[in-house]
Amino acid sequence: MQHDDVIWDVIRHHHCSFMAKITTGVFCRNPYNVTGICNRSSCPLANSRYATIRDHDGVFYLYMKTIERAHMPNKLWERVKLHRNYEKALETIDKHLQYWPKLLVHKLKQRLTKMTQYRIRMRKLQLKVREKIMTVPRKEKKREARREEKAERAAVLDKSIERELLERLKKGVYGDIYNYPVEAYNNVLEMEGLEPAAEEDEEEPEIEYVEGYEDLEEEEDMEDFGSFAVEDNSADDEHGKRDTSFYAQIRIVLKL
Repeated sequence: MQHDDVIWDVIRHHHCSFMAKITTGVFCRNPYNVTGICNRSSCPLANSRYATIRDHDGVFYLYMKTIERAHMPNKLWERVKLHRNYEKALETIDKHLQYWPKLLVHKLKQRLTKMTQYRIRMRKLQLKVREKIMTVPRKEKKREARREEKAERAAVLDKSIERELLERLKKGVYGDIYNYPVEAYNNVLEMEGLEPAAEEDEEEPEIEYVEGYEDLEEEEDMEDFGSFAVEDNSADDEHGKRDTSFYAQIRIVLKL
């Protein structure tokens, strides 16, 4: 037969696996404890007649234990579902615990009030949009920091190279060998506060006419008649050689 005083004396002064001693007091980790405090009236092990309220996925249940079921551990606790309405849940507690100790009934109602309040707060927090806190592994943080450092060094190097090229472009170190896009060149000059040089239209080279140019063209046309001089032997000079000069060809054409 269960003896409550003996059980409490062993639990309190010797060993209890549910006891938690901290600086603020002694608490109980047993899920059936109605207050969470380790004392004689709140201990679910040292009281053969006990009741509490538990939460299962947002639904509250009234748990009751009596001495008549002490010999059946699997049927020790009787469970009754409480209504979602706070007032109706209080009525259910009063109905099932009508002849129970008033102190225990008062503790149950206090527990139901606290649980109802935190359920309301949970609903409000779920409807409220909040920032989600994400944890980042330490290795990933270090990897991202190294990448940022390398990117900063590369950016500084690119800027220094660009600055050096602009200085050389202004000084004309390499002349006209730059293969630089026109739009990008104008943008760079605008950034530097300079005006792009106006593009000079390519002028066609002027043709200078020299006196006697038309006569030269006629002479070139007359050279085509040089083939007639092959059959004529009158162009031989005094020494018996053939005169192949330009004027000899003209004389042959005039004779024809």
